[in-house]
Amino acid sequence: MSIKEIQDEIVDEFSMFDDWMQRYEYIIELGKSLPLIEEQYKTDDNIIQGCQSKVWVHAELDGDKVVFTADSDAILTKGIIAILIRAFSNQKASAILEANTDFIDEIGLKEHLSPTRANGLVSMIKKLKMYALAFNAKN
Repeated sequence: MSIKEIQDEIVDEFSMFDDWMQRYEYIIELGKSLPLIEEQYKTDDNIIQGCQSKVWVHAELDGDKVVFTADSDAILTKGIIAILIRAFSNQKASAILEANTDFIDEIGLKEHLSPTRANGLVSMIKKLKMYALAFNAKN
């Protein structure tokens, strides 16, 4: 499945909810399905700078696909990174770099986060793209 198809699927899922409380609950549920980072990768190098809570992201290549794992010490943030990982994990680095993140605006996520969480969201996207850039440069 392409990144765009996954993003469209996420937008469809969020459109089923009438209000933001339901959407927050869904984000928290998504966090519970997050592919968790191994303890050995919970290092300062893997912490996303600019988040008010701690978020660790690890990436590795599996063949020609980038596979992300992550964790957070906050349930909402864990759900946010889970959404991003769902969209970008198991994709080619070049596809991650070319992908837009308009789906974040389509589900209304950024506008319903506190300014510090919204900054954290931008930092998460940057970190995922930086990993993709590094893997793309190696190829």
